[in-house]
Amino acid sequence: MRDDGIIGRIEWAVAGRALPGQHISGDRCVVLDAGDGGVLFGVLDGLGHGAAAADAADRAAQVLSENRAEPLDVLMVLCHRAMADTRGAAVSLALFGIGDAIRWLGVGNVESRVLSASPAGLTVRATVLLTGGIVGYRLPQNLQPQTVHVRPGDLLLMSTDGIVAESAESIDLAKSTADITSEILSRHAKDTDDALVLAARHRGTTVSEAP
Repeated sequence: MRDDGIIGRIEWAVAGRALPGQHISGDRCVVLDAGDGGVLFGVLDGLGHGAAAADAADRAAQVLSENRAEPLDVLMVLCHRAMADTRGAAVSLALFGIGDAIRWLGVGNVESRVLSASPAGLTVRATVLLTGGIVGYRLPQNLQPQTVHVRPGDLLLMSTDGIVAESAESIDLAKSTADITSEILSRHAKDTDDALVLAARHRGTTVSEAP
């Protein structure tokens, strides 16, 4: 599965695949226009793999689509309620493009990082603070979204645990987000799990916004 696009100032792409030998992946990505130039990204990793994991992730994806204007902590609670009779999922949410910031929240092991080019090479500028739990089964009592300021060219990278975490340091920020996600999936997906990776880039001021 591969998809990509541009919403406002954000260029994005996603690549994913099921566990080798399986036809259904329990990993999902949601990309939603949140208004005011913002994009809501959700990366969902249903517990385990196969149809039951996909059902859990699909429930959360529907909730996000229907409630995209809600704050991130409210969205997490709504996903939790919708998945109460499923396996549950790890969920990371990121609101990108409103102002020069990313607002994000994660429960479980879907990693999110902001990568930036520097004279010394690729730098991990920020990593989401993940809280333990399984959305749909055990939700932390204290859900605290974080805010990270970004600059044009910075890259948001979100990946399920089917992607080897160290892969981020070797990517080429000069490439398109579609090429970045395709290369990470082909080179760093584990053979023991579903895998999905999303990349989103802050493109700076759009033509319509220029003075």
